[in-house]
Amino acid sequence: MPRKTMIEAIRDAMDVSMGKDDNVVVFGEDVGYFGGVFRCTQGLQQKYGVTRCFDAPISELGIVGAALGMAAYGLRPCVEVQFADYVYPAYDQIVSEAARIRYRSNGEFTCPMVIRMPTGGGIFGGQTHSQSPEALFTHVSGLKVVVPSNPHDAKGLLIASIEDPDPVIFLEPKRLYNGPFDGHHDRPVTPWSKHPLGEVPDGHYSTPLGKAEIRRQGADVTILAYGTMVYVAEAAAEETGIDAEIIDLRTLLPLDLDAIVASVRKTGRCVVVHEATLTSGFGAELAALVQQHCFYELEAPIARVTGWDTPYPHAQEWDYFPGPARVGQALRETMEA
Repeated sequence: MPRKTMIEAIRDAMDVSMGKDDNVVVFGEDVGYFGGVFRCTQGLQQKYGVTRCFDAPISELGIVGAALGMAAYGLRPCVEVQFADYVYPAYDQIVSEAARIRYRSNGEFTCPMVIRMPTGGGIFGGQTHSQSPEALFTHVSGLKVVVPSNPHDAKGLLIASIEDPDPVIFLEPKRLYNGPFDGHHDRPVTPWSKHPLGEVPDGHYSTPLGKAEIRRQGADVTILAYGTMVYVAEAAAEETGIDAEIIDLRTLLPLDLDAIVASVRKTGRCVVVHEATLTSGFGAELAALVQQHCFYELEAPIARVTGWDTPYPHAQEWDYFPGPARVGQALRETMEA
């Protein structure tokens, strides 16, 4: 089976989808001739022409607004916002229009569009190139929110998102773009060295939205993670020797609550890990759901390991990230509680 980076898998997903359905169009800033700032769309314009893959002005509001109109008309736009930090001018279009059009039209219109965005830190991009805004979208009814952690899932989830009848926010952890992250390091030391490239089948396949995956079986504690933090959780479990079960959520909305509940009821303990800030982060919703559904099985308080409640620190980027040391400390404290 071919081994690919996440960038190659994402590009493959768009290529397969465009070849399968002429209604799929790809556009955004620099995604055409240049192939995108991270090269996720490289070669698509040459293969499908300028009417299927094209550049857009530097206007996120315009990109998303145009995609919304195309989707309502019957096309399936897959647009790129160059960094998740740039999406805020388009937030009203996403929340007030795309997320609500099915309901406002009583089902007469749907909005089959995907908004792809690189998310999270790892490139020393500072406050305007490193944010993790997933909680801003999981709060919005009518949206679906996806965060892959590996190339195989990235391709399958993106194909499923393009084929979905409703708007999907597709967040791509940029630390995983060129290979799975070596979660054992709290600093960028050969960050792609440990894990091999992902095995990605050729051709069409889809990974169902709303289904989590058990990345590591365990009996003592459940770790809920997504994106880059899946590898940090794996590293923390290995370094502490704690028999942790790691759930890769993959889709935040809709959430696979059944998988979460089954795991926590088995282990009796839960640690939630994400890169975004602590206050009002998606981990708060996860903790509330675990408490609601697993209260009588819990043997310790639910722990959260997250980024700091500060504007994104450029110089302290690798201290800001939850690393294996911080996750490992939470695991030990949870086991001792």
